[in-house]
Amino acid sequence: MKALLIEDNVKISNLVASGIKGSGFEVDRAFSLSEAEEIMALSTFDVIVLDLNLPDGDGISWLKKIKRWDSCSNVPVIVATARSDLNDRIIGLDTGADDYIVKPFEIGELLARMRAVLRRPGRGLSAVLSVGNIEFDAAAWRLTVCGQMVALSRREMALLQILLTRAGHVVARESLEQTLYSTEAEFTPNALEVLVSRLRRRLSEAMADVSIHTIRGVGYLLRLAQP
Repeated sequence: MKALLIEDNVKISNLVASGIKGSGFEVDRAFSLSEAEEIMALSTFDVIVLDLNLPDGDGISWLKKIKRWDSCSNVPVIVATARSDLNDRIIGLDTGADDYIVKPFEIGELLARMRAVLRRPGRGLSAVLSVGNIEFDAAAWRLTVCGQMVALSRREMALLQILLTRAGHVVARESLEQTLYSTEAEFTPNALEVLVSRLRRRLSEAMADVSIHTIRGVGYLLRLAQP
């Protein structure tokens, strides 16, 4: 899962980003609304965490704007702000925020709220994905093969979730890299190939009856293995 954190306070941004990264999310960070829009033009996100007092505008007005974009209309937004007045909370939620949390807050609470909005119908953690003898519970972040749990790394889980969601269809390499790695992350040109290779090996060792195919120059395809 990939989150966009929009927060202009560097100390808060560092703390929140660190906490989110340690709990199964890749994180891109923006310190202004204009920077957020530049990042959103290059990548898609599962959830947005939005401060309201930003150097180039008010988060509420910006929230109203992006909710009209087709690419963002269904992306959950959690407002994380120092504005604690009841009227501010009402306005934020009525404008389109999926949740509203007041600073200072515990990272654990923010993560719980992120998981909660992602479990809503049609959101990233709402489904149990299955192909052949494998089943992936996105809410519990759990993979089973023939009912037996299989341990994967956080990034292997994220890759598998994307491929399962698009099972039978090719997922573009560029799309995978944008989702699996934040813009701040350093990764080698063959990092995705290495990750796919590790996931293939783990699925094979678990006797999964699916295969991941490399479509050269395009991306990857997950489907049932041929008998």
